[in-house]
Amino acid sequence: QVQIVESGGGLVQPGGSLRLSCAASASVNTIYSMGWYRQAPGKSRELVGLRTYLGNEDYSEFAKGRFTISGDMDKKTIDLQMTSLKPEDTAVYYCHFRYMGPAPDSWGQGIEVTVSS
Repeated sequence: QVQIVESGGGLVQPGGSLRLSCAASASVNTIYSMGWYRQAPGKSRELVGLRTYLGNEDYSEFAKGRFTISGDMDKKTIDLQMTSLKPEDTAVYYCHFRYMGPAPDSWGQGIEVTVSS
């Protein structure tokens, strides 16, 4: 069973920065993509950004220019650097891994980010 550990998060003031980190256990299958999603209260889960095994990246519009994904597929780690945070960025953030072949996706347990003064 894949184990995923997330860290970072917490309370930050508007305009501030925060970094989230995620690591998957060594037993994961070959990764197709890894990324971050978020779910705000009362809303559906949405993509923040992801990176594929080819190095291609995809960010949602709200993340472009403010959020940056970095990571290492060999080490199975992915970080999310968030800057210029806004109150509407308040959500639970989830690390996500998609694998080659039929293996189901893996999700982190979720980590809370609150942007408030």
